[in-house]
Amino acid sequence: MTTLLGIGSRVHHAEFGDGVVINVKSTGYVVTFIQHGVKVLKFDSPFDVLDLIELDRDQVSLFDVEQTLSRVLQRWADQTEVVPLGDKWKGGKLILKPGRTDLAAKEIPIDTFFHKIVMVRDRLRVLEQRVNASPLDDEEKVNIQQYITRIYGSLTSFNLLFKHTEHQFVGEKSMADA
Repeated sequence: MTTLLGIGSRVHHAEFGDGVVINVKSTGYVVTFIQHGVKVLKFDSPFDVLDLIELDRDQVSLFDVEQTLSRVLQRWADQTEVVPLGDKWKGGKLILKPGRTDLAAKEIPIDTFFHKIVMVRDRLRVLEQRVNASPLDDEEKVNIQQYITRIYGSLTSFNLLFKHTEHQFVGEKSMADA
């Protein structure tokens, strides 16, 4: 392939299915797949281009990337990502035992609890997108984003339930991680 794909290009990979290019690095394309999360595809990897957006040769800001990804995701919003529960938790239950002996314990299937955790994560992502797309000034957006990041950090306790690390909550990252 001689034309480099730009951010927002849609691709189909034989193993990972349909995805959207969210970044272009020297090592390849960073693609978010509906079924498999974020993967890096080398430039010479076999995949089909479903919707080509040419690579912008100018430097792209993170805000521009988020806006593009947000538009693409909204366009394909009827497709939701499948987030699997870790195998060791399947069929398990969460037991909430009160400190008082006169009260009964409550049992919740872990699958049900996990589904609620994933819904919280997804709603936080939508909130982030709405903040980024809002007419708030940059300082207000940064303040809200920092608060959302701290919420993600608080939810990292539940990461042990996720089958794949790319679906887990991430709190604050150092600049080296970004």
